[in-house]
Amino acid sequence: MNKVICFGEALIDFISGQSLLLDGLTLPQFGQYPGGAPANAAVAVAKLGGNASFVGQVGRDLFGDFLKAALQHYGVDTSALAQHATAKTALAFVAHDDKGERSFSFYRDASADLLFSKTQITPQLFEQAKVLHFCSNTLVEPAIAEVTAELLRQAKSHGLWLSFDVNLRHNLWADGSANADVVRRFVAQADILKFSLDEMLYLLNDTSMDIPAYVQQLLGHKAQLVVITHDDKPLQYFSRYGSGILVVPQVQVVDTTCGGDAFSGGLLYQLCQLDDLDSFCQSNADVVTTLNFAARCGAFAVTRPGAFPALPVLADVTTAADH
Repeated sequence: MNKVICFGEALIDFISGQSLLLDGLTLPQFGQYPGGAPANAAVAVAKLGGNASFVGQVGRDLFGDFLKAALQHYGVDTSALAQHATAKTALAFVAHDDKGERSFSFYRDASADLLFSKTQITPQLFEQAKVLHFCSNTLVEPAIAEVTAELLRQAKSHGLWLSFDVNLRHNLWADGSANADVVRRFVAQADILKFSLDEMLYLLNDTSMDIPAYVQQLLGHKAQLVVITHDDKPLQYFSRYGSGILVVPQVQVVDTTCGGDAFSGGLLYQLCQLDDLDSFCQSNADVVTTLNFAARCGAFAVTRPGAFPALPVLADVTTAADH
């Protein structure tokens, strides 16, 4: 099976659990989970039975060792996962409200993932690969954004499709909100795009375009498939050959930490089996079947806590219609 390359951050999600009351003091408890959006996507592909490689950097510390071991445990190729000699692995503390929605506190100042360099990009990374998947968390500082741009350039030169899950985390940006101009420049380079509705509206806030106009602009340039999700509400999809709205599965939400990454992984797992993306997009039935599969992956993941352990295997999301 063709390889999916996922580039970016692997980090530790410390996810809130039940608090302890000791000596009249409430002590929040956090469990240590492997995570990071592109790392989650790589594990999602691998757990479904696909061929996934993770490209990035963690620290040479106990957290970095844990992440490398966790990726390997789920069958992800870590030959391009570096461990920085001095920089630390990034951490994220994740709290939940009573509906399972998240709030994040990141510890990512000069962390190892941000110090990944252009010299670490080699032609061997792209061997047998079909898709390069990335997210916006490698755009938050100029240096790592330049590395991301170079990786995309080389991936395109090797004939890979580019998949971009916008996945905005505003508190990772120096100004406290994402630089829409920077993100839009990378959006314009991708073949496969996934936005949440909030992300799409944010990127259009300082422009004169509405969603239909922006989507048509993207499809007229590089994009071949654009997906806009909206939590548990119907998603929208667009290609050069048509568009539609899909109802997503309704489930009891436990933790939304990697629902979007599970969706991306399900989509990538299906797309990496294709020979031609344009031919795929010409069949609305194939697009709908693939997006329904991805939506089931996302729905399954939010019924379980954490990231890697919450992601489905193929049997969890396969229906008779898929055979």
